[in-house]
Amino acid sequence: MGGYTIGFTGSFAAVFNVRNIVNNNIELGLSSAPIFLLATLVYFVPFVFIIAEFVSANKDSESGMYDWLKKPLGTRMAYLGSFLYWFVNLFWFISLLPNVIAYASYAMLGYEYSFSPMVTSIISIVLFAAATHISTKGATWLGKIAEMVAYGVFALFAIYVLGALTALGGDHVAAQPITMAAMTPTINWATLGIMCWIFQAAGGAETAAAYLNDVKGGQKSFIKVIISAGVLIGAMYALGSLLVNVFVPRESLTYAGGMVEIFTGMAQYFGLSETLVGRAVGIVLFIAMFGSMMMWTSAPVKIHFSEIPQGVYGDKTTRLNKHGVPVRAAWWQFVFVFVMLVVNGFGSESVQQMMNTAINLTAGTAMLPPIFIMVAYFVFRWKHDDTPRDFRMGSRKFGMAVVSVLIAIFVVSMSASAFPSGVDLVRAFFINVFMTAVFSALAYWWISRFEKRQARKQGGNDKKTGNGKLASQSWSADLQRETGG
Repeated sequence: MGGYTIGFTGSFAAVFNVRNIVNNNIELGLSSAPIFLLATLVYFVPFVFIIAEFVSANKDSESGMYDWLKKPLGTRMAYLGSFLYWFVNLFWFISLLPNVIAYASYAMLGYEYSFSPMVTSIISIVLFAAATHISTKGATWLGKIAEMVAYGVFALFAIYVLGALTALGGDHVAAQPITMAAMTPTINWATLGIMCWIFQAAGGAETAAAYLNDVKGGQKSFIKVIISAGVLIGAMYALGSLLVNVFVPRESLTYAGGMVEIFTGMAQYFGLSETLVGRAVGIVLFIAMFGSMMMWTSAPVKIHFSEIPQGVYGDKTTRLNKHGVPVRAAWWQFVFVFVMLVVNGFGSESVQQMMNTAINLTAGTAMLPPIFIMVAYFVFRWKHDDTPRDFRMGSRKFGMAVVSVLIAIFVVSMSASAFPSGVDLVRAFFINVFMTAVFSALAYWWISRFEKRQARKQGGNDKKTGNGKLASQSWSADLQRETGG
């Protein structure tokens, strides 16, 4: 049962984030409900099938993403995809940590205490240090935390849905009436950009794959678990988005405390203490956000640093502890986030501005790793469909057609997110495109430099030994394929 718990609750904790319901409601209103449902059917379910197929084809993979990309795209692009998966999550931490602090203040005080951006950054650094330490303790720790997160969030969600349905079944008129007109999305450039937020909310399946080897029953059980979790999470997002404005109108919700605000609105309707309800919800959400952050603190590091070729980084940086986590790499990640928090704290006039900057950086760039996975899947079904595996997303042509549609949707949505309407296009280019392009180029240069160095070393050994293999390098076979050696 413990292995199944890690699989299901790990998937749940990595993907379902209740703040996504409020964030997207603030941007899209009640139309976020059908869009969430559409995103589940059009994106998340097929994407889960893609992940499941890669897992089935790479049974011995410790974490997943690098091995998934390596065969169809080659070692350089596999490294770049893995690097970007880790890199874009650095910005996500900056947007999440202020939420964790807000929920902590609700838990302790019953209301949100407003800190200055610099104080918020300092508290965030302490919280992220604690999350980094705990996340290096392996799946046993994370399994227990994920179980608490999953049950707590599910209970909170069920209480709100029950309360909202009870109120609607009585004489209560929703603060924002649930009508077809309100639920009908307006399709424009801004909506297409915000779709990235929806896709990001539905993402996380690849993160749960980092704990495949900790699931009892192996990859077959993992496939069943992640598909079940994906369908349930999509349904919960859609239902929650439909009922989010029963007690509080969209205009009154805030990014930092929105989830608590809808519960205090429900408490007011039922004649309960708003302070006590705010504290109770704050406690659950603090644990949920902190638990989710620990899943995301560990998984990208594990995915990127545990399976890249030996020698790309220093041996101590990639060395795994007894729990299979590269501890030094996790603390290097902490250093990067530390610097970003300090810079963002000094450069922002308010916490809301801090969050807006981080969200803008995260929304579009977060779509890059899934696009790498999708392109890899297209090539995999095109050129390597004979690879033995127990699970396939339909026939070869069907799989290629489905992923082609997903890639097209993502490219349009990413473009709209990178260049939103009504903003300075030069500034948008610098923040949303240029920075990521620069770091991507540096990463590609780094791996190219490593491969050329390894190729020279390979050539020297060939002359000495008369053969083309290096017993000490598992990388050599892939490198020979890439360089023609």
